[in-house]
Amino acid sequence: MEIIAQYGGLFLILACAFGFFMAWGVGANDVANAMGTSVGSRALTIKQAILIAMVFEFLGAYLAGGEVTSTIRKGIIDPSLMEDSPELMVYGMLSALLAAGTWLLISSLRGWPVSTTHSIVGAIVGFAAVGISVDAISWGKVGTIAASWVVSPVLAGTISFALFISVRHLILDTDDPFRRAKRFVPVYMWMVGFMISMVTLLKGLKHLGIEMDLGLGSKFANALPVSAAVGLVVAAFGAWLLTKIKEEPEPEFGNRFNNVERVFAILMIFTACSMAFAHGSNDVANAVGPLAAVASVVQSGGEIAAKASTHWWILLVGALGIVVGLATYGWKVIATIGKRITELTPTRGFAAELGAASTVVVASATGLPISTTHTLVGAVLGVGMARGIAALNLRVVGTIFLSWLVTLPAGAGLAIIFFYIFKGIFG
Repeated sequence: MEIIAQYGGLFLILACAFGFFMAWGVGANDVANAMGTSVGSRALTIKQAILIAMVFEFLGAYLAGGEVTSTIRKGIIDPSLMEDSPELMVYGMLSALLAAGTWLLISSLRGWPVSTTHSIVGAIVGFAAVGISVDAISWGKVGTIAASWVVSPVLAGTISFALFISVRHLILDTDDPFRRAKRFVPVYMWMVGFMISMVTLLKGLKHLGIEMDLGLGSKFANALPVSAAVGLVVAAFGAWLLTKIKEEPEPEFGNRFNNVERVFAILMIFTACSMAFAHGSNDVANAVGPLAAVASVVQSGGEIAAKASTHWWILLVGALGIVVGLATYGWKVIATIGKRITELTPTRGFAAELGAASTVVVASATGLPISTTHTLVGAVLGVGMARGIAALNLRVVGTIFLSWLVTLPAGAGLAIIFFYIFKGIFG
């Protein structure tokens, strides 16, 4: 308690700085997952992708980031074991932020698309196992998170596979693909608007003190009609944009679906927005979860609460960090991830992005911190598999899998080193 009283202000400043550094890493490395497919399919330029991502990552992190943050903060370790020495919680969370941020910096400089969720979970498990006790870790919760790293790419891959098959069946394999695209694309746009609205209303606005009650009973029932209406607005706007696209004569040689791909390039703007929003809502937790834990301990004078609210300013630190990381260094991983796994066109990129975004939104709504990297790679693999295994660059897929394996121990090892450094400095 004395250490918290003596250094509380310094701990809070360090937590904000390290939280911002970790969020920078999320922006620099992980946002490629949100925008790589759009750039890879040439639906957006890198500049356009970065501008869209900056707006929607911020909105996702700030409006819908509270639920997963609580899982990262208090779900992985048992706080009750540190009640007599709350400074251990502070050292641990500071070291976890610094360790994960450092690993993301190294990975971003090397151009490796790694999992920010792996990084922070590995760091928290590392410091807790060595610095406190192996019993302090909620292994059941860690097991659930680890299972999600397998479940999320499989789920995203399945959804993306199904979406691409539906596009092929409803649009591509027909007599007049261009006219059919104009008819069905607004339906896909409605799905995007509905999905973003649902997660924002159900889980996002809670920490801002905004509650929506239409008198329909449950929160879910209240959110359904509003989200359906939001989806209709998005679909109507998209349909208006589609009227601007005129059919061009098909080339004698080359892609007979050029006109359809131009329609789907419009849709990709909407799915890019949804993926950026979904990513911000899920992955801001990796940066601000430990920051929220430190803030809770310092502000309560050393008391480790079982439950602590995620203040708006904490989400703001994370949201700003993501945006700065994206703007300063996000281009490097974006430029590679969209082109190396499989060849993407707007139709394939749309299926991958909407499948991944749907998976991330479901995870955010249930409070499960999944890896967006795993989810998007799974989605892109699903789209590639719809065209056969030969469409995949298996060597690149293998490299990505290898970088995932290294991330957990790297995060844990760095966190253990930083933990003992903080312990040595503050006593």
